[in-house]
Amino acid sequence: MDYFFNWQQHTGSKPDKFYKTTLFQGAHLMVGLNCLEPGQTQSAHAHDGADKFYFVLAGSGTFTVGDEERPAEAGTVIAAPAGIRHGVTNSGTERLSLLVAIAPPPIR
Repeated sequence: MDYFFNWQQHTGSKPDKFYKTTLFQGAHLMVGLNCLEPGQTQSAHAHDGADKFYFVLAGSGTFTVGDEERPAEAGTVIAAPAGIRHGVTNSGTERLSLLVAIAPPPIR
């Protein structure tokens, strides 16, 4: 198993839906990469019993957490506690790349 990742080697895109891939899945944590092209959205949703964060690696977007909506750019961390609705739209002009972690990870 690889424990070191260069996120740029795992990027991708899909024309009909945002791209996501899992970088690491353990018993207590899931780490992934989400890539959204301009205009793509991850609809607001919630994870019962699991906290989540987004770390903006590149690009910019508009994030929703609970009733709050804010723009964010590279270097920003967005936290979504368990049970709180959250989502993101790439409102920029380039790909939005996000490091995402969920703990505990979703059951597969």
